[in-house]
Parts: sequence; structure tokens; C-alpha cells
Amino acid sequence: MIKLQIIGHLGTDCTTNEVNGRTVINFPVAHSEKYKDSQGNQVEKTIWVKCAYWTDRTAIAQYLKKGQLVYAEGSPEAEGYLNKDNQNAASLKMKVFQVQLLGSRNDNQESGSQSNSNYQSSAGSSKVSQPAAMEEPDDLPF
Repeated sequence: MIKLQIIGHLGTDCTTNEVNGRTVINFPVAHSEKYKDSQGNQVEKTIWVKCAYWTDRTAIAQYLKKGQLVYAEGSPEAEGYLNKDNQNAASLKMKVFQVQLLGSRNDNQESGSQSNSNYQSSAGSSKVSQPAAMEEPDDLPF
């Protein structure tokens, strides 16, 4: 299995569809990197990943809005196609197994607040859990 992890902002609000009796939540995630090219010019490169989250529980859908910062993990798939200039191009898709809300562009940057939502899907089941940093430790490891 190949696993892809991405942290980025949603490009649009998610859409929820029913396919063959199963629910799928679709959302695009953009990851941008800035670097300097060989001439020293600042270049920004954005990679879009089309995400499909197959789940029976759609509670997270109300929070997957444009601009929301998310962490998504899943199985990637590259798809080739001919673009409008009739040249070969590729798009990146991911079957999502886990989605975690990290914040949004509207969050107060100074507070560093994060959403405590963590949605995972494994073999058709979903669960919600708190991040490990928020849990009370029963015993110290030393």
C-alpha cells in the first residue's frame, strides 16, 4: 500500500454524494510550496489533490468549507488526461482514510488554536478521537 499525507487548505466547500448506497464526501486540498529557482527568483508551486472520503458518518462535512486547513491521509492515485491545449497532464486523487481539522485562514494566528476533530475510517467504520496531546496521561513513561 502507498500512503499519501497532505496538509493544506480546501479549495471549495465539500460535496456529499450517495453512490451505490454509500456516502462519499469529495473535497479538493491545495498544498503550496515556495522556493527559489536557479536564477534566484521566488517561485510558488501549488499541488491540488482531489479527495474522496467514503464514510457512513457525515458529521465532518459541515466543517469542510473553503479555506479550512486540514490534514488528510489515504491511498493516492494519479490519473492522466489531455488538457485543453491537447497536451498530456495528470491529476492527483486520494481515497481518504483519515481527516483531521487543523484550523482555517480565519482563525486567530496568535492563539494557535486547533480543532480537536479527528475522523478516521477503517473498513467502513468511522470513529472520532481526541488528539493524544489533549488526553490526560494515566502514567508517566519514565
